[in-house]
Amino acid sequence: MNTLIIKLNATGDVVRTTTLLHVLPGEVTWITARDNLPLLQGIADGLRSVAWEDRALAMDRSYDLLINLEDELDTAAFAEGIRTSRRFGAILAGDDGVGYTDDARGWFDMSLISVHGRQRADEIKYRNRKSYQELVFSGLGRPFDGETYLLPEPLDAGLHGDVAVAPVAGPVWPMKNWAFYDEAMQRLTSEGFRVNVLPRRQSLLEHLGDIRNHRCLLSGDSLPMHFALGLGIPCVTIFNCTSPWEIHDYGLQTKVISPLLGEFFYKRGRDPRATAAVTVDDVVDAVRAKIDGPEQELRRAGRA
Repeated sequence: MNTLIIKLNATGDVVRTTTLLHVLPGEVTWITARDNLPLLQGIADGLRSVAWEDRALAMDRSYDLLINLEDELDTAAFAEGIRTSRRFGAILAGDDGVGYTDDARGWFDMSLISVHGRQRADEIKYRNRKSYQELVFSGLGRPFDGETYLLPEPLDAGLHGDVAVAPVAGPVWPMKNWAFYDEAMQRLTSEGFRVNVLPRRQSLLEHLGDIRNHRCLLSGDSLPMHFALGLGIPCVTIFNCTSPWEIHDYGLQTKVISPLLGEFFYKRGRDPRATAAVTVDDVVDAVRAKIDGPEQELRRAGRA
């Protein structure tokens, strides 16, 4: 069997899509953004990864299955020219429009190209309680049984500690950036934990290594969170404006959900109320519990 996956962005979404490689038989060709190639190379037998700029290389064969998880016109137009027996995901629809196959509606009904429109799509997304993996696997006719992320071997850049902190989520979702990271880090440091802010690295593999060298990750809904889940590192994740339910926690994650999540759900503006709704106490307690475990937490509190 030959499968073509088109998943370019964002990097965290690429990482969680690697779960499909557990269940797709035969050979898989994956077209992605060039910066993401190091995360795909060598992670599974029979996987060929191709940069979007070199996408013509993927047209050397026909496919049994094409999975297009992007919702852009240019990716849908490229997919239209692929010889395949089955299409799943985004497709060309009408004049210069992008739609999606009926079997992919579980995921794309909540997307920017939803047939229901943006407002209704966000309402469906807010009510959804299935993970990304459950939705995609189900659309492909397979059960999701906790298949893990596949990641390459990290590079050790020398950063080690107890708590890795990723306080910046990027410009697309400014309200992901919790207001009290500095205060939380001071509290954790005063309790004797070695706390490091994750630095910018030249390679994603070094970034991966930094996270592996810590006992817990504190972050928002971002790429470092996906790296921690893939590495088996416990993590505490703050959800201010995006869906906590789409993230499968693998028994590793504590989700600290904003009490104002419904008000700011999938809003891309800036509002200090959104970034300050989660308390420092809730976050510090969650990190402490992840690292200590119940018995050590009681000792630290002087109750054992």
